[in-house]
Amino acid sequence: MTRFNVLPLRKDIIERLKKYGLERKFDKQIKYLEKDPRHPGLILELLEPRSRGIYSIRIDRKYRALLRFLPDRISIEIIVITNHHH
Repeated sequence: MTRFNVLPLRKDIIERLKKYGLERKFDKQIKYLEKDPRHPGLILELLEPRSRGIYSIRIDRKYRALLRFLPDRISIEIIVITNHHH
């Protein structure tokens, strides 16, 4: 089974996780992501426009992480942590 590699987070993303107290929840989700991006707890979703290749995963009910798979198809870059509006 392929293991995925999440790239180190940018400083602004780390600060946002700390600001909203999401570090533990985020770490849990990253472990799922590295093992299997299709894990049901992540709720992985390809966002529109699909051609941009940006995905969303759930951190909790309120927050999502936006990410992209790099061309090697193993590395994942977290782009931003955002509110999820229902």
